[in-house]
Amino acid sequence: MFTKLQSRLVVSFLIVLLVTSCSKQRSADQEVALLKSVEVQRLKALVEADMDAAAKLHADDFQLVTPFGEIVSKERYLGNIFSGSLDYIAWRPMDISVRIYGDVAALRYRDAEFVVEAGGMPHLSGALVHTNIYERRGGNWVAVWSHASGGELPISQR
Repeated sequence: MFTKLQSRLVVSFLIVLLVTSCSKQRSADQEVALLKSVEVQRLKALVEADMDAAAKLHADDFQLVTPFGEIVSKERYLGNIFSGSLDYIAWRPMDISVRIYGDVAALRYRDAEFVVEAGGMPHLSGALVHTNIYERRGGNWVAVWSHASGGELPISQR
């Protein structure tokens, strides 16, 4: 049987293990909340055409895969928004799911609301599904890849 000293050591070890485990979980939960917040900030910057904020939230090597399968660079994507040729009217995600793998995270969600115009004309709307890959660079999470699928074309383009 254990001596009192051995029992105390075992109990102390278990308490340290439990506290460490809880703090890691709390930290993981905080990272998930942070990533969800960063994604909402990114969408807000795109809808408001806030190019300074958008530039900071997208890695320089960012690539978007559109619902039509086109691969678009950060420069071209943000340039289209800045020029007004691509105009996000509304974009609200719902139930963002997050998976974190060290300094890489995957986010997935369906839109609660999504409306975008291209060249001043309705372009795409409805509930798209998005999968975004983020990397932690210089201590900050930035979007490196984004893929969207689904949505509806305007009646004139169907």
